[in-house]
Amino acid sequence: MDLVEELVKKTKELEVSLKQLRKTGSEYAEAEKEYKILLRKEVLRLRGEGEAIGVISLICYGIPEVAEKRFKRDVALTIYKANQEAINTIKLQIRLIENQLSREWSSNG
Repeated sequence: MDLVEELVKKTKELEVSLKQLRKTGSEYAEAEKEYKILLRKEVLRLRGEGEAIGVISLICYGIPEVAEKRFKRDVALTIYKANQEAINTIKLQIRLIENQLSREWSSNG
């Protein structure tokens, strides 16, 4: 495959990755929202039951539903960050191809 074809291929990969980043970013935001809403409900419930304020957060993190929402949020964040890194890698590959093309064109001209 020549360099121009490779550049076109990488540009298309970048477009796909950017669309994926939008999707995973939205999924992360939704997971964060769900986690925060459930955490708030549990904090208020425990306060209403007279639980000591200093230990409420520790108790909440151990509630299975809260822990599951937190886990899903953390996984969504990890996927989002991995997509960002994939985009950065594709951008670097594009720059390398562009530099190689530039060197080839300047040596031929």
